[in-house]
Amino acid sequence: MSDHPELPVVPVEAYEPPYYVAVFTALRTEDQSGYSETDARMEDLVKEVPGFLGMDHAQTPGGLGITVGYFRDADALTQWRSNAEHRAAQNRGRAEWYQRYTLHVAKVERSHGFVRTQLPQKPTAG
Repeated sequence: MSDHPELPVVPVEAYEPPYYVAVFTALRTEDQSGYSETDARMEDLVKEVPGFLGMDHAQTPGGLGITVGYFRDADALTQWRSNAEHRAAQNRGRAEWYQRYTLHVAKVERSHGFVRTQLPQKPTAG
């Protein structure tokens, strides 16, 4: 989904498994008219789905966009997939915004995270 340079860059936390991920990888077309507005609406809309846990985004220098959505259970993922506004956005994406994309859905069986509490000390010359 969208790039938000004004927001802090923090990955979605590691949740207690099992839960589900939807990995959407896309290469967009040059004409992105209306994409940003639709993308922002989809981000707001998915947050209303009970069981939505969060979302990570990445963009490669070559233009490949990756969005990973995290969902507590299959029902939450199904509710998002079935949302009428989301379906309309998917149709518009295929018609206008994407050259190609893939969607991978998986059940997470293991998850952990790491947070550095202090910056590492640089060695000083003696």
